[in-house]
Amino acid sequence: MIPIVCVDDRYGIAFNHRRQSRDRILYADVLKLCGTGGLWLPPYSRELFSATAPEQLRVDEAFLDRAGAGEYCFAECSPLMPYAQRMEGMVLYRWNRCYPADRYLDLRPEKMAWKLLERVDFAGSSHKKITREVYGR
Repeated sequence: MIPIVCVDDRYGIAFNHRRQSRDRILYADVLKLCGTGGLWLPPYSRELFSATAPEQLRVDEAFLDRAGAGEYCFAECSPLMPYAQRMEGMVLYRWNRCYPADRYLDLRPEKMAWKLLERVDFAGSSHKKITREVYGR
């Protein structure tokens, strides 16, 4: 399983039980990254993707439990520590700014001793610069 998470500069992921930000170009990039393999996600995240490629989506409350080897899952507000042993890597989308946050990513790539395999900057629809980082073993 390979979680995908959007973070701010302090690894913030949510504020007041809501996502910090959203960007339609970022979500298109996520679907392109996942390819034909699909994307596991919780019902809360469905609205971000369903207008572009509903056939790629695998929506389930237990999406982190259901995602198998090599499958991507969009874990925008979910704790990842309980799944650390099953994770094959991680994809971080960095907003490159600080937002108010009261929930933070609980598992950092550097703590897992993963290697940075790819870093790509691109312009989003609401952010001048978004950075995609792909980590793996």
